[in-house]
Amino acid sequence: MKKNKFGLFLSAIILTGALAACGSDDVEKGQALSEDKLLIGVTAGPHEQIMEVVEEVAAEKGLDIELKVFSDYILPNTSLDEGSIDANSYQHSPFLVQFNEDKGTNLVSVGATYISPMGFYSDKFDSFDDVPDGATIGIPNDPTNSTRALYILEDAGYIKINEENHAKATIHDLDENPKNLKFIELEAAQIPKQLPEVDAAAINTNYALDAGINPSEEALLIEAIDSPYANHLVVRAENKDDAVVKTLIESYHSEKVRKFIEEEFGGSIIPTW
Repeated sequence: MKKNKFGLFLSAIILTGALAACGSDDVEKGQALSEDKLLIGVTAGPHEQIMEVVEEVAAEKGLDIELKVFSDYILPNTSLDEGSIDANSYQHSPFLVQFNEDKGTNLVSVGATYISPMGFYSDKFDSFDDVPDGATIGIPNDPTNSTRALYILEDAGYIKINEENHAKATIHDLDENPKNLKFIELEAAQIPKQLPEVDAAAINTNYALDAGINPSEEALLIEAIDSPYANHLVVRAENKDDAVVKTLIESYHSEKVRKFIEEEFGGSIIPTW
C-alpha cells in the first residue's frame, strides 16, 4: 500500500471540550466515566467476538463491560458522541478522522486493536484476471472504505488513480481503467448478500466472516498487512485519560485476547499492538 498517501493519523486529533457522557444522555459536560462500568459499541462479527473476550479479562480487573451491537458504520460514532455509549471498537484511523471532519465531532483513539485486510471476492470468477472488461464491481459506499477498495485495485495494477486526488480518491478520479470496470457503491454490510448480483466486490473482513466467507482462502485480491487501516478503541476526547479507559486498554492488549484472535481467525485478522 502507499502509506505516504495517507496523512490521516489520530495524533492529529487534539483535545477539546466536547460533550461528555457516561452511558447516559443527561450527564454533565466533562464528567469522567464510571470507574467500574462501560457500555461499548461494536459491530457484529470479529469486533463483537473479541470484545466478549475482553469483557472476561476486564471482569477480573473489576470492570463490568456491556456491549451494544450495531449493524452499520455511522451509529457507533454518533451514539458515542451523543453519550449513549462510552466507547466503541470497530473503525480504522482514516474513517475516524474523516468522521470527525464531516460531523464536527471530537472522538479519539486510545489504542490499536487489529487489522482486518479488505478483500475482493466473486461468486463468478476464481481470479481477478478472469474478471472481464466492463465488469460490474461493488465497493463500499462510505468515502473512506470506497477509497480503500480503489487502493487495492491500484496496487494490483488494475487501475491508476489521479495523483492530485489520491488521498480521497473516488470512482471519478481514475486516470487509467484498462478493463473499463463499472463501479457500483453499496452499503458495506449488505455487499455479501449482493455479491451474486455483481462480478466482484470489495468486502470488509468483519462482514465477510459474518457471511461465512474465508478471506485467506476466497479473496481474489487482499489488502497488504502494512496498510494504515488498523482498527482502534475510540472514546470522547475528554475521557481519553480516565482510569477506566486505561483498564479497557490493558484488558484488550492482554495475552488472552491476542491468543484468541490468532486461534479463532487463523490469520484473517491480525493483532496490531
